[in-house]
Amino acid sequence: MKRLAAMALVLTAAISIFTGCSAGKEASSASGDNKKLVIGIDDKFAPLGFRDEKNDIVGFDIDYAKAAAEKMGTTAVFQPIDWKTKESELSSGRIDLIWNGYTITDERKEKVLFTKPYLKNAQVVVTLAKSNLSKLDDLTGKVIGLQSLSSAADALDESPLKSKVKNVTEYADNVLALNDLKIGRVDAVVIDEVVIDYYMSKEKGTFKLMNESLAPEEYGIGVKKGNEALLQKLQKALDEMNQDGTAAKISQKWFGEDKVLK
Repeated sequence: MKRLAAMALVLTAAISIFTGCSAGKEASSASGDNKKLVIGIDDKFAPLGFRDEKNDIVGFDIDYAKAAAEKMGTTAVFQPIDWKTKESELSSGRIDLIWNGYTITDERKEKVLFTKPYLKNAQVVVTLAKSNLSKLDDLTGKVIGLQSLSSAADALDESPLKSKVKNVTEYADNVLALNDLKIGRVDAVVIDEVVIDYYMSKEKGTFKLMNESLAPEEYGIGVKKGNEALLQKLQKALDEMNQDGTAAKISQKWFGEDKVLK
């Protein structure tokens, strides 16, 4: 009996310690004071976040997040996620931030907290350089590709073009959409201007932009609803990076100019 009683005491103590640690970890994360900041990304979203030839995750947003995390006294950990489930990943606590060309929209504001915008962007339409398509009206009866559940999809849904095209093919990422454009499975792709500018610089003579864009937009960083403490701490770090030139330096590295919104 004494042995059973002793085991019971040990078990009770262990449960208490585990519960205490769990509660402490949750409180730490909620205040933004945890030692690691888990950031959900699309690792095929060049030049903001993507894998280089060594399979390392690199990009403007990657460097930007690392610098912000350093100012916050923490370390950025990048977690590739299915972009279609980004808000679910955030609300479940599996990631702390959505940070990878995440467009600010009214619909998303209902699901997450946003920092102030840090980059301007636009949804544009790209086709092959050899194509005779040049304006949006030329896409009547054509097949359009885009990333599923992205702001490209939102822009197309709100455009008169949507009712004119033959079909819209959705992809898990922009790379797949552009690959299908190259082999003729789609006639054009709706994509972020920041992204296609990068690919056009890498694959000169492959793509061309339509004369008209679909929608201007701005990128922000998504924080879990209710976590105002983390939002404020992150925004403070971003503001400091604007003031001390850190943000401009990172932008020069990836874009050749200072594109960061002040």
